[in-house]
Amino acid sequence: MNNHSQVLSARWIIPVTGNPINGGWVRIQGGRVVEMGSKPAPCHAQSLGDVAIFPGLVNAHTHLEFSDCQRPIGESGISLPEWIGKVISTRQSSDETSREQAIGIGIGELVKTGTCLAGEITTPPCEYPGNESGLDLVPFAEVLGLSAERGSQRLELARSNLRRYPQGGVSPHAPYSTSRETLGACFELARKHHRPIAMHVAESPAERELLRTGTGPFADALQSLGVWEIEQFPWPESPFLKLIEQLASTPRSLLVHGNDLNESEIRLLAEYPHITVVYCPRTHHFFRYDSHPVDQLLSSGVRVALGTDSRASNPDLNLWNEVQFLLNHRSDLDPLSVFRMATWSGSEALGRTDIGCIRPGCIAKFGMVRSDASSLEDLFGDCAMNGYEPLWQFAA
Repeated sequence: MNNHSQVLSARWIIPVTGNPINGGWVRIQGGRVVEMGSKPAPCHAQSLGDVAIFPGLVNAHTHLEFSDCQRPIGESGISLPEWIGKVISTRQSSDETSREQAIGIGIGELVKTGTCLAGEITTPPCEYPGNESGLDLVPFAEVLGLSAERGSQRLELARSNLRRYPQGGVSPHAPYSTSRETLGACFELARKHHRPIAMHVAESPAERELLRTGTGPFADALQSLGVWEIEQFPWPESPFLKLIEQLASTPRSLLVHGNDLNESEIRLLAEYPHITVVYCPRTHHFFRYDSHPVDQLLSSGVRVALGTDSRASNPDLNLWNEVQFLLNHRSDLDPLSVFRMATWSGSEALGRTDIGCIRPGCIAKFGMVRSDASSLEDLFGDCAMNGYEPLWQFAA
């Protein structure tokens, strides 16, 4: 990395950690932001013209091993238990080699569409390529199993993954697929090694029914798959409140999906600023769930980040398409909050303070959206229609 100084100017600068700047400029040195301001720009500035400069995008939740899927598995509106059964049946032939090939495809798509940091759920053992692509990954080793034997096997693989990836974390899959004993061991592992946790929680009403009563579509699906463990269900009273408390006992947690969170659970989440809810808008739409409580989460002060989930439930891994989905379908959300969810909130969730925003000290990984808007309202309209183009060369 050289120490060359460069100044970029544009119609808009969107720092996300501060107010948008109309007619702003950014000075870069050694691949990092060192100074920024509003017009007039320094005389030697390189003008990018009628564009808005954004930070690099942060995808807080992916499953890259499904990146070889040409389309989502199943039809839109499928129930989660039925979808999981289809995923298992279609991926039975998957092995370490095919997973690594799919991961390479996914990394290429993330980079091409402007993601510079991603939280990745991995099935160890798994090899990841070096970061020549410019994409940083935080790999979370997935642990699941309702039986003690299965849980123990996956925990040992997770321990190996933590040794291999110092920035990595642990991902107990979900409360319907991971025994309470294995969950406890995952939380202890995260605390011992000071690592983050990522877990699918409150993904569908069927999950709540299983935990509260031990019955319903998930119970039927687990029995048909031959993995039902009768002593695991139902859970004690208020299972999600208990689970949130367990997540809060770890250094940093990502509660993934949260489609079915209720008011009392949201109030409890607001007490723990080190827990982030990761919302995957188009995956939520694929399953045709009721409206996501993202508005309540944000108004309660809960950090929310965006993810794409996987190509098994999403047509692509382009995080800007998630942004545009919200701009076009959730008029109750402040667009500036949506931009923050797609950038800085994900960085905070993944433990990075040097990426995902535009401010002095941050890595100069940017993207741009074409816009000649003279007002924020018009800028938001342009963002809802125009694509995001990565500008990573300034970080080199």
